[in-house]
Amino acid sequence: MKYLNLVICLVIAVTEAFAQTAEERIRQLIPALDARFGEFRDKNHLSSVSYALVLDGKVVHARYDGVMNHATGQKPDGRSVYRIASMSKSFAGVAILQLRDAGKLRLDDPVTKYIPELKGQKYAPDSPEITLRHLLTHSAGFPEDNPWGDRQLGISTEEMLAMFRKGISFSTEPGVQYEYSNMAFAMLGYIISQVSGQSYQQYIAEHIWKPLGMKDTYWDYTRVPEKQLVKGYRWIREKFIEQPIEGDGAYGIMGGILTSTEDFCKYMAFHQEAYRPEVPGSAVLSKASLREMHFPWNFNSLNRRGFTGKGEACVNVSHYGYGLRQDRNCDNITMVGHSGGLPGYGSDWKILPQYGLGIVTLTNGTYGSAALLNNEILPFVVAGAALQPKAFPVSAILKQRQKELTALLPTWEKAEASGIFAENFFSDYFTDLLKEEAEAAFAKAGKIRKVHEIVAENALRGAFILEGEKANLKVHFTLSPENPALIQAYSIRVE
Repeated sequence: MKYLNLVICLVIAVTEAFAQTAEERIRQLIPALDARFGEFRDKNHLSSVSYALVLDGKVVHARYDGVMNHATGQKPDGRSVYRIASMSKSFAGVAILQLRDAGKLRLDDPVTKYIPELKGQKYAPDSPEITLRHLLTHSAGFPEDNPWGDRQLGISTEEMLAMFRKGISFSTEPGVQYEYSNMAFAMLGYIISQVSGQSYQQYIAEHIWKPLGMKDTYWDYTRVPEKQLVKGYRWIREKFIEQPIEGDGAYGIMGGILTSTEDFCKYMAFHQEAYRPEVPGSAVLSKASLREMHFPWNFNSLNRRGFTGKGEACVNVSHYGYGLRQDRNCDNITMVGHSGGLPGYGSDWKILPQYGLGIVTLTNGTYGSAALLNNEILPFVVAGAALQPKAFPVSAILKQRQKELTALLPTWEKAEASGIFAENFFSDYFTDLLKEEAEAAFAKAGKIRKVHEIVAENALRGAFILEGEKANLKVHFTLSPENPALIQAYSIRVE
């Protein structure tokens, strides 16, 4: 009886947990999360750490900890303005796709169309032309340029173009490998200006920040109200030393943005809309173009920067999209976002398209390792809050074929005359074997009590459960690319 009671209590606890909303389950993790961020701040000698969790466009928790200005002792809040360094790069991606979608440029245009100062400059005589797509994906053949690029933020357009005319050095062939380049994004900033007729600063402020309601976001740190500006620090000889802030110039698009936690959450929610069919999307950029930005266009590395939900380090594969990085850990959790680091600042943001979850972490400590922390925190939240991946919307044709296929099981009677199977099907599968397999599976399952909704992998592939008295059956099928789509592949197994 004692063990029976224990089992009953566990069943009740699990049932109650899933009766809660995802937000409620996340909120139960907040004490552990706050403690982990406090430990991170102390261990890395960061003056302050501000972070926020966003679930399906809504801020579910935010914490602001530490000191943003040691001269005044002021503590940060949601409107305190941090420099976000290379988190700025995705704004270039949004701007370029806006201009592409408006028909004003193409991603495969040669860069020399917009920057003639680069004409004739190649890795080798037979090297291909550098394109805008190469710039966006860190595949232009330029050398990795941290920390040199950090010190170029404030140079003028004239100085930058003079540098281009003098000649740039290549590390590899364009289009063949990943190599992180701040120079590439400085070029994108200039192209935005050339195509739009505005400085890239004006264009992004007007076409991205303003419609998203980002009122505490700046290019020039001298324009940030003194009480909102978070000063940058480096921990040297057991004390915080304030670091000078680079000015706003031609390189600023690669790392010059200053923003608040509250404002950046609005930007993060905008990216989450790409995976929320229940919302109409933003006029800033279409959902399709946002997903294009997030796509893993260029392989970066296979590394050990991933984490399980238990906090154990594991394998992670990293790619680069358009001004964004995509990471996928050993539990197949995909993260899209970008880190940032400058003298005095370190930051990172990520969204999980599968789960509707996102995080932004801002610090005022030099190159604070926020990216690795967020890699650990997000799987912890997914596991601890028992978050489930978002279901892919079921297409009408997938649902129709599920109904038609179910009606044929287990006898497969008149299947060949049904008209629902593709030309290949009965050459790859044999009716008598299909019948034998299905009838054996149904015998193990017993009477079918319920046909569950299909779980779609995409618009033309999915699986569903036939719930039996003694066992469940899982049916998986794939449709062909013709119109109307027909069943080309099928399997059934006892669960």
